[in-house]
Amino acid sequence: MQTPVNYRNSLTFVFITVLIDMAGFAIIMPVLPALIVELTGESLTSAALWGGALMSSFAVMQFLFSPLIGNLSDRFGRRPILLLSLAGFGINYALMAFAPNLLWLFVGRLLSGVFGATFSTANALIADVSPPEKRAANFGLLGAAFGLGFIIGPVLGGLLGELGTRAPFFAASALASLNLVFGYFTLHETLPTAKRRQFEWARANPLGAFRHLSRRPVILMLALVVFIFGISHQVYPSVWAFYTIEKFGWSELDIGLSLGAVGVVFGFSQAVITRWAIPRYGEINCAIAGLLALCLAFLSYGIAMVGWQMYVIILFAFVSSLTGPALNGIMSNRTPETEQGELQGALASIAAIGAVIGPLLFTFLFQSFGQIDSSVYFPGAPFVGASLVTLVALIVFVPVASRMRREHKIAE
Repeated sequence: MQTPVNYRNSLTFVFITVLIDMAGFAIIMPVLPALIVELTGESLTSAALWGGALMSSFAVMQFLFSPLIGNLSDRFGRRPILLLSLAGFGINYALMAFAPNLLWLFVGRLLSGVFGATFSTANALIADVSPPEKRAANFGLLGAAFGLGFIIGPVLGGLLGELGTRAPFFAASALASLNLVFGYFTLHETLPTAKRRQFEWARANPLGAFRHLSRRPVILMLALVVFIFGISHQVYPSVWAFYTIEKFGWSELDIGLSLGAVGVVFGFSQAVITRWAIPRYGEINCAIAGLLALCLAFLSYGIAMVGWQMYVIILFAFVSSLTGPALNGIMSNRTPETEQGELQGALASIAAIGAVIGPLLFTFLFQSFGQIDSSVYFPGAPFVGASLVTLVALIVFVPVASRMRREHKIAE
């Protein structure tokens, strides 16, 4: 375990890194529909399909590279992997700012997926510096960074979008570059040499990562919940902007402000509610409450009649943010210290599969039901679909939760 000063520095850096990664991802969301229409000349609903494909291409690279990055961090440490990622992000967003066509944009998203695969390393760093009883709460800290990134990114993207569709990409490049400089001077290595293990290609690929999960049946079932949950969550980045433009006629700034509101509620819940609720009510109860709240929130988004109702739903959806930290805490506490990077890499790959499927599914639903001349015009169909997917995740989790409770009683 690190000294208190290094502990704080490590948590601070990983918090800022995840925040900037999320802000860089979210900063382009308000302008993405307009940029795709600009590059293709197609309608909004057709542009949504291209947007879904862009999201999925990012996730494909996450799926392929997350186990590799996680295993490299178990071998060489967390610091070099995180710094290389930030350098790659800075260069890549600058290149995407000059995209002359859709192909260039796809290449940029593929590279972003490679560099973004280091989220597993960020989670492993949290596991390195956190005692077991604090891991779920500190994973919630990363969730808070996600939320804060969703405040800064979309709002900044909406404001910069007034200057042009390319401006947010330059801003994302600058943010990543500044954090690289900050990390170079402040981040200390969190994985001691004695706890590192040899790199093995058999474990550094998605199939090898899944074999790691298969050795622990409870974790395997929890990973299935993460997978299904990951599919449903993709409705936010893949169709929120397209849906609110079609349903409410929102501008880029309106989209940015609404996503910023999502970030405020999500970040507050992760930073405050999670750190209070999980120790008080337990990881299992918090995961169930979070999945149920998310299911109801998605359904409400889909049937909202006017724009202000979206903000009311956002306000009451804060409980859903308990799900990720609770599930991650359960699995991390059941995994040896030497395999935390491998576990997080496997989970990132599983989530990435969901991130491949989700955007394609939800943009297809939007394209099928979001055109005014559709046989059934219902642009909220993607959110209703996300609600049903979340319900499946809840149904899968409940029997696993019962098994873990029985095991806990036997252990007592």
